[in-house]
Amino acid sequence: MKHLLATAISSALLLTACSEPQTTTTNTQTEQTATAAQVQPANPLFVKSALQYETPDFNAIKDEHFMPAFNKGMTEQMAEVQAIINNSAKPDFSNTIVALEKSGELLTRTRSIFYNLAGSDSNPARREIQKELAPKMAAHNDNIFLNKALFEKVAAIHAESDTLALSAEETRLLDVYYKRFVRAGAQLNKEQKQQIRDINTKHSSLTTQFSQNLLALTKSNVVLVADKAQLEGLPAGQIEQLANAATEAGHPGQYLIKITNTTRQPILAALKNRELREKVWRASAERALSGENSNREIVAELAQLRAQKAKLLGYDSWAAFGLESQMAKKPEAVFDMFASMIPALMQNVNAEAAAIQAKIDASGEQFKLQPWDWLFYAEQVRKDKYNLDENAVKEYFEFNRVLEDGVFFTMNRLYGITFKPRNDLPVYHPDVKAYELFDADGKSLAIFFADYFAREGKRGGAWMSSFVKQSGLKDQKPVVVNVMNIQKGAQGEPTLISYDEATTIFHELGHGLHGMFSNVKYPTLSGTSVSRDFVEFPSTFEEDWAMYPEVIANYAKHHETGEPIPDELLTKVIQSRSFNQGFDTLEYVAAALLDMEWHSLPADAPLQDIEKFEQQALTKHGVNVPFIPPRYKSAFFSHSMGGGYSAGYYAYMWSEILAADAFAYVQEQGGLTRKMGDKYRKEILEVGNSRDLMESFKAFRGQEPDTSALLKRRGLKATVQ
Repeated sequence: MKHLLATAISSALLLTACSEPQTTTTNTQTEQTATAAQVQPANPLFVKSALQYETPDFNAIKDEHFMPAFNKGMTEQMAEVQAIINNSAKPDFSNTIVALEKSGELLTRTRSIFYNLAGSDSNPARREIQKELAPKMAAHNDNIFLNKALFEKVAAIHAESDTLALSAEETRLLDVYYKRFVRAGAQLNKEQKQQIRDINTKHSSLTTQFSQNLLALTKSNVVLVADKAQLEGLPAGQIEQLANAATEAGHPGQYLIKITNTTRQPILAALKNRELREKVWRASAERALSGENSNREIVAELAQLRAQKAKLLGYDSWAAFGLESQMAKKPEAVFDMFASMIPALMQNVNAEAAAIQAKIDASGEQFKLQPWDWLFYAEQVRKDKYNLDENAVKEYFEFNRVLEDGVFFTMNRLYGITFKPRNDLPVYHPDVKAYELFDADGKSLAIFFADYFAREGKRGGAWMSSFVKQSGLKDQKPVVVNVMNIQKGAQGEPTLISYDEATTIFHELGHGLHGMFSNVKYPTLSGTSVSRDFVEFPSTFEEDWAMYPEVIANYAKHHETGEPIPDELLTKVIQSRSFNQGFDTLEYVAAALLDMEWHSLPADAPLQDIEKFEQQALTKHGVNVPFIPPRYKSAFFSHSMGGGYSAGYYAYMWSEILAADAFAYVQEQGGLTRKMGDKYRKEILEVGNSRDLMESFKAFRGQEPDTSALLKRRGLKATVQ
C-alpha cells in the first residue's frame, strides 16, 4: 500500500421493580397482586427479542426502558468481567478472550437499539438520555480497558500466542483485543490512566453535544421565503414541497427551504434569484458558529483533548495515533496521497471555474464567481455541454423502481439473493420498511430495514448500522438498517430522485451486504468491523453498478409511461458523470485535509479559532479556493468532530482506490455474473476483519490495487497525462 500511495494519483446501575406493599393484605389480595405482577409488562430490553433473529420489538420498546436497561447492562457486564479476573485458572483464549466476547449481552442489545433510534428517530427524551449516557458509557469502557488485572491476563495470552493452537481467526481476535487494551491506555501508570479517564469523560460529553447541536439546527436553521417569485427556476412539484414544509412548520403561505448536511446545497443549482442563493448558502456554510447551538468552542476543545490523549499514549498527534490501526499507517501517507493529486486537480478546477465565469459574463452579469453561484452556473454549463436537464433525468429515477428493479435486481444477479417484504415485523417509524434477505438456495440470511426518507429527528446524511451483528459464537443472524435523507414526493406524487441519490442507495446497500453476508465466529470481527479506510470499499464498489447497461435498462424508466430512458439521454447522463469533477473532488479533498490538520495539532497547541484555522490549513495545501469551500466546515463536520471519522475522512478516497480497481477487475472478468459476485462475497464480504485486510483484497483481486481505474472513475486521466 505504501507503493500504491507513492504513485497513486500522481500518474448501568439500578433495576426497576414493583415496590413492596406498605400495608398488610389478605391472602386473596396477595394472590391478586402476584397475578398482576406476572402479567405486568417487564422491560422488553431485559431479554432477547422473540422476533426472528432477535429483531427489536419496536412496538414494545419505550423510551423509559432504555436507562434501566443500560444501567442493568453495565452492572451485568462488569460482574462478568470481574468473574474473568477472579478466575484462578491460568488465563487462556477460552476463559479470557471468548469470555470477553460473550460478556455484555444486555448492554450490547440496548446500545445497538438506542443509538440507532437516537440517530434516525430522535426526540427530546432520547437526546436527554444521550447526554446522561455519554459520561457513563465512557467510564464503563474505561473500567474494562484500563483494568490492570484484566489486561495482565490478555497480555499473558498474547505473549504466548505463537505457542497456542489457535485458528487464524482466533489469532486475529487475540491481537485485536490486545491492541485495543494498549491503545486504550492499559500500559499507563495510575496517574496517566486517570488523565485518560478524565479526557474520555469530557470528550464523550462534547461529541454528544456537538451532534445534538447539529440535530437541533436541522429544525431551526432553515430559510423562509415569503414571495413565490423568488423561487423561479424550481419545478412546480418542488415548490409545492417547500410550501407543505412551511405549513407543517407553522408558516402557512410561505416556503421553507431546509439545509442539508453538507456545505453544498443542491437547491442552488436551480434557484435563479442570486440574493436567495447567497442566503441559502450562508445558512449552510455559517451554521453552528453562533447562538445556543454553536459548535465553535466545542470543535477547538475536541481537537485539543484528542491531541492530549494521543500524547499520553505516546503519539505525536491524534492523527498519528488514529492511523496506526488503519491501512494508511501514518499521516504522511495521507498527506502524500492528496499532494500527488492536487496539481492535476487544480487544473480541472481552474478550467471549470473559467467556463462558469464565462457563462456569468455571457449572461450580462457583472459579478465575480462566488460559492453560491457555482452550482447554478455549472448547471447552465452542463446544459450547454450535454443539453442535460436534471429534472428531466429525475423523471426516469422513481424511488421504488430504483430500489427494487435497480439495487435489489443487481444484488440478485451478483449474489443470487432476494429481498422479500416483511410487513409483519414492527418498525420504528411508518416510513421504514422491513425485508428478509434470502440466499440463492432459499436459506434465510438476515433482516433488513430500509429507512430512506428525510424527516424531523433524523440526522443528516446516509449510513448503515446494525441492530444485531452476525456472530457464530452467539448464533446470531444480522439485523441491518440503511438510512438516507431523500425528500419524499408530495402527497399522492411519486418520489423522483437524482442519479446521485440512486448511486447512494447502491452505496449504502454495499455496507448493508457487508453486514448481512458476514460469516465469522466472533462478533468483534464481523461485518463492517474493519478499518475506516477499508470499510468504504465494499460500499463504493457497488455504486458503479447503477450505470451498468443491464442494470440501468431494468430500472431507469419513466415514472408515468414506463418507457426506458432514451439512449440519447442516457448517453448524456453517462458522459456528464465526469462533469464538475474538479469541484466534487476539491470540496472532498479540502474537507479531508482540514480533518487531518485538526488532528495533526500537538498536545501543547493552544485552542484554535476555527475559522482562522480553516483558512490556514487550506492555504497550506494550496486548496483555499473561495468559491469551492470544503464539503464540510469544522462546525458541522460530523465525520471528523462527531468522532467516528476523526483523522479518517481521507478513508473515502483510499477506499475508492480499492473499489475502482476491484470494479474494473470484475468488468474484465465478465461483469455482472454470479461467478464474480460469489468470489467477491467469499473473499471480501463474508470475512469481515477476521484476516489482514490487504490479504482479503489480494485474495479477491490477485494483487495489490492499481490506481489507474480511480483516475478513470474520477475523470482526471486526461489531465494527468
